[in-house]
Amino acid sequence: MTAPSTPPLPQPPASEIELDTAALRVLAHPVRIDVLGLLRRGGPSTATRLAAELRINPGAASYHLRRLAAGGLIEEEPGRGRGRERWWRASHHRSVHDPAAGPPERREAGRAYTHAVALAAAERLRAAAAEVPLLPEPWTGVSAYGDFVLRLRPAELAALRDELFAVIARYGQPRTPPLAEAEAPAPAEARAPAPAPAEARAPAPAPAPAGARAQTPVVADPAPVMVQVQAFPVPGAVALRDSGS
Repeated sequence: MTAPSTPPLPQPPASEIELDTAALRVLAHPVRIDVLGLLRRGGPSTATRLAAELRINPGAASYHLRRLAAGGLIEEEPGRGRGRERWWRASHHRSVHDPAAGPPERREAGRAYTHAVALAAAERLRAAAAEVPLLPEPWTGVSAYGDFVLRLRPAELAALRDELFAVIARYGQPRTPPLAEAEAPAPAEARAPAPAPAEARAPAPAPAPAGARAQTPVVADPAPVMVQVQAFPVPGAVALRDSGS
């Protein structure tokens, strides 16, 4: 007598993925970045559900899911779904990309990826701006929408970026033991890791091989640099005030 087959238990997603050229090309589309972000934040979902959240056609959502799967960024959720319904989940919690590393084709793909990240972030900011008049307390008092112009050299901008990412990573770590709400420095939602891939960090540069010839670093003149600081509830995540109140 043959024992009935048992569906494999779902495995937790890996911690992170370092984006190669193929993955960068797949992510060079703002909708795919949003789809991946939704799966990383909200867990497994279907094309129909994602299409409703992103307000796109379900057929388009299915296409973007297939592209993400081909790039190794998402995978099917085993043992779930009925009929033709397919559930998808993120394969990793976050993405890592160093725009200055790798061969020329990877750096070129990284430019397209960065462009898509900026477009996706701008769309999220637009959606958040529409909710600003209706945000309830205490969110309206702690959200931030600011920009600053600093005169920096590339190395100074890199240092600023790394410091900011380190602070964000620290707030994304779980607190042990959990703080009571009155004691917590920020609400739990504000401490959640960013959905990345837009927030991907760059790995530390590898040490130069032994015997390598030292190169004189190029020192660029300072230039005006726009630093934007935006911190707000994910659009749709917080119940809004009645517009008539």
